Amino acid sequence: MTALDLSRLITAAADTIADHAEELTALDQAIGDGDHGLNMKRGFEAVRAEADLFAAKPLPDALKAIGTKLVMTVGGASGPLFGTLFMTLGKEIPAGPDRASLTVAFGKAIEAVAARGKSQVGQKTMLDVLQPVHDALAEGKTAAEIADIADVAAKATVPMKALRGRASFLGDRSIGHMDAGARSTALLVRTVGQAIGEDA
Repeated sequence: MTALDLSRLITAAADTIADHAEELTALDQAIGDGDHGLNMKRGFEAVRAEADLFAAKPLPDALKAIGTKLVMTVGGASGPLFGTLFMTLGKEIPAGPDRASLTVAFGKAIEAVAARGKSQVGQKTMLDVLQPVHDALAEGKTAAEIADIADVAAKATVPMKALRGRASFLGDRSIGHMDAGARSTALLVRTVGQAIGEDA
């Protein structure tokens, strides 16, 4: 991935979050604090503002820097979680990753997010999208297929009962709503897939 590619990817991710900020806020208003969309938009706008600076770095360093920026600017529970995802990816990924090394690094990043959030798959969180995406990556699925899998996984959080985060306070009332973090994760997965290309 060239610096120009990474800069364009950062811009695309920020655009995606901005375009869906109201949707993410509405999802979070139903079972959370109601600030997920606004917080994510603020964080990714901050990353966009330094896109060229990040893109000039080697990929591992760029990912770690992006993660740090998200921790500092997103706020709430999402900042540390999304920040941990990117920072761990940066720590684990080689400068010129292939699918195998990306899969391994992504798996480590998911483990770090689970540890940070003290959560696991099935508890109505972003992990419910991240793990199926990792599995699809390991199975050799195309970028388009992985994006579709992420969308299906986000929708699958609707009937779940939240067991972590603020939504867990609602108990059974959390059932029937999509998790905002799962939705934003799926949106970012599709954006990355489209940027990388159908054959990735």
